[in-house]
Amino acid sequence: MKRLFLAPASWIYKAAVTLRHRLFDWGVLKSEKFDIPIICVGNITVGGTGKTPMSEMIIDYMSRSHRVALLSRGYGRRTKGYLEVSARSHYRDVGDEPLQIKIKFPKTVVVVCEKRAEGIRRIRAEHPEVDLIVMDDGFQHRYVDPKINVVMIDATRPVQHDEMLPLGTLRDLPEMLHRAHYFVVAKCPDDMKPIDRRLMRKVLVSVAYQKVYFTRFESFRPQALYDEAPEEVEYGGEVIAMSGVGNPAPFVSDLAKRYKIVETLSMGDHHVYMKSDMRNLVRLLEKHPSAVIITTEKDAVKLVNRDKIPAEVRRRLYYLPINITFTEGSETDFLQKLEQDVRSN
Repeated sequence: MKRLFLAPASWIYKAAVTLRHRLFDWGVLKSEKFDIPIICVGNITVGGTGKTPMSEMIIDYMSRSHRVALLSRGYGRRTKGYLEVSARSHYRDVGDEPLQIKIKFPKTVVVVCEKRAEGIRRIRAEHPEVDLIVMDDGFQHRYVDPKINVVMIDATRPVQHDEMLPLGTLRDLPEMLHRAHYFVVAKCPDDMKPIDRRLMRKVLVSVAYQKVYFTRFESFRPQALYDEAPEEVEYGGEVIAMSGVGNPAPFVSDLAKRYKIVETLSMGDHHVYMKSDMRNLVRLLEKHPSAVIITTEKDAVKLVNRDKIPAEVRRRLYYLPINITFTEGSETDFLQKLEQDVRSN
């Protein structure tokens, strides 16, 4: 029944996306090229595919030989237009992911602007030292024609079996994947078979120069968000898993391997934490006096205002740092090829 109601909306959405692409292909809508290398990190689905960890990896590597800027639209922010992010910015003004990146890379210029071409022009004018821009989540934007497209693919939701919104998670047409230069398949299972990799390559690669890398998320020891909390979380201890991300399943699954999850709070993506959320956390901590709260790195930047976080929550609040680990084809190989493409004509 649900499918019956959603199918017409999915058809209309697909028709609108198709028409928009045709307008770009016909030259009615214009893509703009710039005189600075732009690496776009994007995807064609909703939900977490690892764009932010990938952007961080690229920034970390490229900053050794380039002056890098990160450009994002700042999804979910309450502001409009061009804003430069500082480590003291409020996530409601600049978005949670841009703020996370700025805090990690304080020397990197981080900018939010929903009109990406305008954002690039402002970066060029106000930061002439910048010689490389990483554009977060702009693959289907198309008003900007980047030099390199890195497209993140979720191994748990293969595009060939997915459907357009709202029936599925596709927000763009799979046939647009021909515009990608690199595919990074995220969330690969540890036991992924060679034949599964070959099938994935066959589905994704349509142009000879396209390269495919397989990765999984690697998490580290939970970090205390406030100094009131003990440094260590007891292995096998009770945990309240709290997340406001697009696809919380991998986060929860990873925690379940090391801890006993007594409650799971899965908010919507880019969730704004309110006083009611804090009251709920206090109630859950009273219910589970031995439990601690572990949240995602993206959520952590929204929970750093000491005055708004109850003392009991501060004493038991941790976040889980993650990065991307390459499982076939090394990280160095990927980053060096990316560097070569940045420098090429």
